Amino acid sequence: MDDIDRKILKLLQENARVSLKTIAESTFLSSPAVSARIEKLEKDGVIAGYHALVDPMKLGYHIIAFINLDVMPEDKPKFYAYAENIPNVLECNCVTGAYSMLLKVAFQSTMELDIFIGQLQKYGKTSTQIVFSTHVGPRGVDVEEA
Repeated sequence: MDDIDRKILKLLQENARVSLKTIAESTFLSSPAVSARIEKLEKDGVIAGYHALVDPMKLGYHIIAFINLDVMPEDKPKFYAYAENIPNVLECNCVTGAYSMLLKVAFQSTMELDIFIGQLQKYGKTSTQIVFSTHVGPRGVDVEEA
């Protein structure tokens, strides 16, 4: 990956709908050359997908929370299958520390969150933090050369 690929990634992370023409102008390449580079970045798995960033609050999801969960190693496959089928689970990460999982969830009410936590507790002990505000939101990774 060279500096031009990094510039393309930076532009796509800022706006996944940026036109090939705009990227070409910023990188001093032709549109077909930019397209070929993007296809290679996709094929290599550097670009894993394109997504719209949706504001959960605008859809009625007023409760964003992080839930720590301690899952026994032998229960992880069953838990992962469960978590994948719950649309309120935005992220599920296996982590180090006192808990083995960290989930980011979105619910319309604390009552729904409470019911979900009750269901989670069949997999292990939980600890929950409800988000009051987010000052640094989701963003892309730094693609500048180190």
